[in-house]
Amino acid sequence: MDAVRVGILGCGNVGAALVRLLGVNRDLIARRAGVELAVARVAVHNLAKERDVELAPGVLTHDAQAVVDDPEVDVVVEVIGGVEPARSLILSALKAGKPVVTANKELLANFGQELFEAAEAAGVDLLFEASVAGGIPLMRPLRESLAGERITRVTGIVNGTTNYVLTRMTEEGSSFAEALAEAQRLGYAERDPTADVEGFDAAAKAAIIASIAWGARVVAGDVYREGITAVTGDDIAAARELGYVVKLLAVAEEHDGRVGVRVHPAMVPADHPLASVRGSYNAVFIEGEAVGQLMLLGRGAGGGPTASAVLGDLVDAARNVRSGSRGATIGTLERVPIRPIDETASQFYVSLDAADRPGVLATIAGVFGRHEVSIQSMQQKGEGEQARLIFVTHLAREAAMAATIHDVRGLDVVRRVGSVLRVVGGEE
Repeated sequence: MDAVRVGILGCGNVGAALVRLLGVNRDLIARRAGVELAVARVAVHNLAKERDVELAPGVLTHDAQAVVDDPEVDVVVEVIGGVEPARSLILSALKAGKPVVTANKELLANFGQELFEAAEAAGVDLLFEASVAGGIPLMRPLRESLAGERITRVTGIVNGTTNYVLTRMTEEGSSFAEALAEAQRLGYAERDPTADVEGFDAAAKAAIIASIAWGARVVAGDVYREGITAVTGDDIAAARELGYVVKLLAVAEEHDGRVGVRVHPAMVPADHPLASVRGSYNAVFIEGEAVGQLMLLGRGAGGGPTASAVLGDLVDAARNVRSGSRGATIGTLERVPIRPIDETASQFYVSLDAADRPGVLATIAGVFGRHEVSIQSMQQKGEGEQARLIFVTHLAREAAMAATIHDVRGLDVVRRVGSVLRVVGGEE
């Protein structure tokens, strides 16, 4: 059979893994999918760099635009990351009528609408399974399998670095700094881990999930974001005593025609499926009116899992090239109101240090009551002349909780407000 020729932009961790998969699985792909894939051109920054891949002479080039423009290239794969030049290269390929496969979450979370419309106008595929949750099939189920489902909420652990750090803190009592250093040593975290630990990576993925789940125009800037740098060993221990596990969650919800998207650490009930997701694994929990609850679990990062997702898209694109058709498209995303975080309701965990004397608890509880935040449970631990108080609230609006914390901090009897974490999977 005539091979579909592939141009790859980038040959780093993911790009090199993809080249190896294409070589190892060549016959399997041809047998199962009825299409042969051949690597025609690969664009890299440094031609002299040694790479653990086998490529024919002349395949490597430093000119990415030449790969896009090459008339022998049928499908373009973008795995260089970042916004530019990836955005310009993808638009150029689409306008030339070439399908594109990308793993670029940052680009899709900020310029997805432009790219989707360009693909629609050109009548070709733009596929991006690998942009969220690595090797876990998620985009295709949301786009196709659940296309007729009224999805109400998607909750996910979509960043392997933070899940690894929190797992180490939970299971081994490591400090945040110790767990992060171990993640960096193992290659789970970058030298600069800011995008992961501050929630930027998860926020980009959450924006993509919300866009596909509801056909809504959601960008990374619409996502409320908190990272895990303020989570302490005391919070981990308190969560365990209360029957919870701390996870960094991406939560996307549709309510009354508005979409709310947030990323933050949260206490998850120990018997919830997401609580058992350990190490660098990712998992996405989908809730729908007819389907009920679904969970997808797998490795969310790394060259192999991500390349596997890219390859799945590449096979689809190649089939469509050969048949002269195209797959499910996104087209124009609908402009929907974004639900602000202040209007979201959650249960909350609050820890604070206060003077240990009569009337203090009543004073603090009075502040909660004035803002109509109901207390579900309270624990007190004496620490000399002061006490550590831990509250778990009933469902409360974010705005009311923020006002409560503001006023509690202003009380003379309160020495310090520690952590404020949301509690999910309970009264919701």
